[in-house]
Amino acid sequence: MPDKTLPLLALRDIVVFPHQVFPLFVGRKKSITALDRAMAKDRKVFVVAQHDARTQDPAPTDLYEVGTVASVIQLLRTPEGTVKLLIEGLTRARVTSYTQTQEHFEVQYEAINEDWPQGPEAEALARGVKTAFDAYAKMNKKIQPEVVMSVSSILEPARLADSVAQHLPLKLADKQALLEMLDPLTRLEKLLELIQAESEIHEVEQKIKGRIRKQMEKSQRDYYLNEQMQAIQKELGEKDEFKNEVQELADKAEKKKLPAEAKERLERELTKLKMMSPMSA
Repeated sequence: MPDKTLPLLALRDIVVFPHQVFPLFVGRKKSITALDRAMAKDRKVFVVAQHDARTQDPAPTDLYEVGTVASVIQLLRTPEGTVKLLIEGLTRARVTSYTQTQEHFEVQYEAINEDWPQGPEAEALARGVKTAFDAYAKMNKKIQPEVVMSVSSILEPARLADSVAQHLPLKLADKQALLEMLDPLTRLEKLLELIQAESEIHEVEQKIKGRIRKQMEKSQRDYYLNEQMQAIQKELGEKDEFKNEVQELADKAEKKKLPAEAKERLERELTKLKMMSPMSA
């Protein structure tokens, strides 16, 4: 069967898996030209990840060998000149050669057909991946419940592995390694290992966040108590000063020779003064 040809779309930090839908933002001129070419033909492109996302104008040596044939579901051009894209991965494929056109690359590729292995090992691995993904999703609230339900209903091992891989926060190298694993059972086994590793990392992150939160709460509590102590000390100081002033007035009144009625009225006023707050006018 002869190799087929498609326009090339190089991606930064993204691996597109078969049977999965991906939103993309495209801004490079070569990529937009490749999309124009695809839209004018059969809406299909060959998408492949770059080794280094910082490479602005990747050459064939900057790209991985295994990518995905994808179909453009939706394309929206923005006023800024970029393109919002929704694509669906169709099948794994390997680049056999590159062709440099005037404004973009095209690739010849060979599709990679995948088997549907069955038996106790396939069943055990599939069940293990679903259980581990369900547990991870309960820890990571970013994964929606409908995603977990969708994954739990997948029967085909290859599609199950690709669907779970899409929703895990894996490094590009790990996702690319999963894309390049052609045996679905090997892919499921590796995926199970990665889910368990991500779960452990998530648990450690939560412990660190909890410890930091407690430290912040303690710091805030200490600050609040310190402010209260300063306010109490200030108030006590004012009360002491106030009591001294009242006593000084009482001493002066004692030395005065006042009529009985005036002395009685003065004592009543001093008693009321003692009971007043120092903050009162």
